[in-house]
Amino acid sequence: MPVKKLKEFLDEQKVKYVVVRHSPAYTAQEIAASAHIPGREMAKSVVIKIDGRMALAALPASSQIDFALLQDITGAEKVELASEREFRDKFPGCEVGAMPPFGNLYDMDVYVSASLADDEHIAFNAGTHQELIRLAYRDFERLVKPKVLAFSAY
Repeated sequence: MPVKKLKEFLDEQKVKYVVVRHSPAYTAQEIAASAHIPGREMAKSVVIKIDGRMALAALPASSQIDFALLQDITGAEKVELASEREFRDKFPGCEVGAMPPFGNLYDMDVYVSASLADDEHIAFNAGTHQELIRLAYRDFERLVKPKVLAFSAY
């Protein structure tokens, strides 16, 4: 979903948001620094597979997924990182690695780190490595209906 479509979706849902353009950056921590967004509010989207089904995990820029913990919490037999080849075509119009955490728009479950859910705002890539969107976490939660779990570690 290109940034235009994401913005249209947010506008249709009457969500207030801010678009931040920044110089090209490719890691969530670089983006947070470039855009002057606190790292704890900058969500990175990671494509994972839970028992073979693709899903999105959203967690703070400075965190990593504890796969064993996520597997235990979800009761899955296997949780693993999806390869770029496996998910490249699932996000039309998005640059690889810049997918927004709106898995509901791609028929994917979304798992959000509990530490990210504690913040008032959330910021995330808007489909490119040069633009992000920042909005109230409560609006994100209302639209995406993620499963909020404690699965990330610093």
